[in-house]
Amino acid sequence: MSISTPRLPMTAAATTALLLLAGCGSDDGGSGAGDRLDVVAGFYPLEWAASRIGGDRIEVSSLTAPGAEPHDLELTPQDVAGVSDADLLVYLGGFQSAVDEAAESQAGDHAWDVAEAADLSLTAEEHEDEHADEAHGGESADPHFWLDPTRLADVGDALADQLADIDPDGADTYERNAAALREDLEALDAEMTDGLTGCAVDTLVTSHDAFGYLAARYGFEVVGVTGLSPSTEPSADQMAEITDLVAERGVTTVYTETLVDPAIAETVADEAGVRTAVLDPLEGLTDESAGDDYLAVMRANLATLQQGQTSS
Repeated sequence: MSISTPRLPMTAAATTALLLLAGCGSDDGGSGAGDRLDVVAGFYPLEWAASRIGGDRIEVSSLTAPGAEPHDLELTPQDVAGVSDADLLVYLGGFQSAVDEAAESQAGDHAWDVAEAADLSLTAEEHEDEHADEAHGGESADPHFWLDPTRLADVGDALADQLADIDPDGADTYERNAAALREDLEALDAEMTDGLTGCAVDTLVTSHDAFGYLAARYGFEVVGVTGLSPSTEPSADQMAEITDLVAERGVTTVYTETLVDPAIAETVADEAGVRTAVLDPLEGLTDESAGDDYLAVMRANLATLQQGQTSS
């Protein structure tokens, strides 16, 4: 797998020009994928679920290139044109502001927000330099639902219904594929439940606050060195507080990530005299990922947690 080269962000003029050109000389509204539906996903877990459910009946792509950090995604004019032309945009509202804007301005009634199906029931505290959501008084909804496999299975079921509405002839295929996906995800969930029972340490100290749903599902408390966004930087007081917490709770491992600079988390680990290990939030795959798909990386995460939390 190769890392995509950086893409320049769109300008309003460039986007307008491209969309005008894209509308010339074609009235089929298609994607060039033959009879297959053109599905555009916001980022990797949604792309993976869509590919599993759609199978050969869809052509799926991700707006977030491999190796890119999805929180700070900027769309190119080509990306915006792809959203406009797609049969379905699958995205998570509130997670990627550029995708939210494209969904509203370009996707029309062929945009589907997975938030309701995912049941975003968790919130996380914002750090001082983050923009707080007034609805939660300094907290924001935690978007990282896919780290609970059962929630991703629920999204898969709902996505099958969305695809069947667009392509009724494929309804049986989508239903079967969603059932197969659910079976795989429930098997993974059972493995993680069994494998994480009896951990000696029940606090996860992670690079950013991405593991709330995993923690809630498998009986941990998560403490993010940074907040919901990995681009924010904690204050010196916050760093000292987390370092003290590591010592008080007998934490032996601070977890870094594949797409985020590990420097801040490594500083906490160094100050506390503990080790680091990579725990992947699965926001995207890279050459550094410990597997080639969602299931493989989640099983690698399980092995990492079993060692880092000193399971019995």
